[in-house]
Amino acid sequence: MAFEAPAPDLDKLLAAWEEFERGEQTPGKVLASMKTAGLPTVLRQLKDSGWTPSA
Repeated sequence: MAFEAPAPDLDKLLAAWEEFERGEQTPGKVLASMKTAGLPTVLRQLKDSGWTPSA
């Protein structure tokens, strides 16, 4: 039986980042939270779509 990851949760991603910015979480905890919230999937989709950040 294969594991199917849930869809990325942008609200959880943003919440994890905001906790880090406020100094409430360590970088390792933030990265773990962002990974389980789907950051790798979001980044892959952005890259595959050709998105580039604006200045």
